[in-house]
Amino acid sequence: MFNWEGVSEFVAVAEAESFTAAGKRLGISTAQVSRQISALENRLSAKLFYRTTRRVSVTEVGNIYYQHCRQVLDGLEEAERAITNLQSTPAGKLKITAPVTYGESTVAPLINNFVAKYPDLDVRLYLTNQTLDLVHEGYDLAIRLGKLTDSTMMAKRLGSRTQYVCASPDYLSAQGVPHSLSELAQHNCLRGTLDYWRFQEDGKERNIKIKGNMGCNSGRALVDAALKGIGIVQLPDYYVLPYLESGKLVSLLDHLREPDEGIWALYPHNRYLSPKVRMLLDYLGDELR
Repeated sequence: MFNWEGVSEFVAVAEAESFTAAGKRLGISTAQVSRQISALENRLSAKLFYRTTRRVSVTEVGNIYYQHCRQVLDGLEEAERAITNLQSTPAGKLKITAPVTYGESTVAPLINNFVAKYPDLDVRLYLTNQTLDLVHEGYDLAIRLGKLTDSTMMAKRLGSRTQYVCASPDYLSAQGVPHSLSELAQHNCLRGTLDYWRFQEDGKERNIKIKGNMGCNSGRALVDAALKGIGIVQLPDYYVLPYLESGKLVSLLDHLREPDEGIWALYPHNRYLSPKVRMLLDYLGDELR
């Protein structure tokens, strides 16, 4: 039988970074918190906190233990809400990660709408283009774009994105319109993080090596360059669609465009999918479709 003694106190101290604040949060004395933590460290034979006169911080071992304990306590909270029929109103913590630009333009506004509708939620949205360890870092959900490589995660397709090759009317007037992949070699192709563009020709994937006098790891910077007539760019719809609709950019080589890529929600295999996460997944899926 698992011994629960000290777990709630440990999580409270880890989050408050203070024995006194943890005691107030739990409604018990600081001395009782200290006793429970000491007993827990003795039972685990591990040091969970660094203690100084000014602050308390979690050790590396303590951080690993915290991630697991936090998941367990979250599960217990969700179980209580389910029993009391409170799961219909999402509440509690949600930790989400998404790519930077897509997160800023699309995910964050949708999350904000969800929080406005359910103000009892406490959401932490972290935007990064790095692939994070969802289990180790305690994330409930990750939004990923394109082809998935992590088979250890559960995945739900929320929508799709389209890659466009486009240029400004001024550039095309001066340099001509490419009608085939071989003609791209004659054009100034604005490079992102890769030195090739992806297409589909005769049912087969084609990666075409491109060259140009400007490269940047920012899609917004590449769009700006394309709008100023510097060259041709290949970017997802959320960068270029408004400019295609306004005529400031012109879509090229549409007949060779690769199939739409997926927009995915990922979550750990072994993570209990709480009602609040399910409701968020359904909401994002409805909006992104």
